[in-house]
Amino acid sequence: MPIDATQPYDADNIFARILRGEIPAKRVYEDEHALAFHDIAPQAPVHVLVIPKGAYVSWDDFSARAPDAEIAGFVRAVGHVAREHGLVEPGYRLLANIGGHGGQEVPHLHVHLFGGAPLGPMLAR
Repeated sequence: MPIDATQPYDADNIFARILRGEIPAKRVYEDEHALAFHDIAPQAPVHVLVIPKGAYVSWDDFSARAPDAEIAGFVRAVGHVAREHGLVEPGYRLLANIGGHGGQEVPHLHVHLFGGAPLGPMLAR
């Protein structure tokens, strides 16, 4: 069920639980600012989620409250994962669903990295 991106952070959301090690994840990258892991229901040959380690519901929440070093670290982590998975060439899709209209289902900021095959149009026509 899509969520409201303005809702308070839920410390029991699935990504918070993954960060705490309560739920296993196939981790592919981790540093002080971010964690990346394979999606459990991949929608492309490569489908990795990258999440900041801080408690942020959405991109607007993150951009307003996170310290500059955390923002830079998260963006660098996304780029690192894309490079490490060979997605830069021939290309990949980066997607962040925000709020109800955007289809966000987990109230923790996350970006999807899709690649490994032609992905088609961005939105259904």
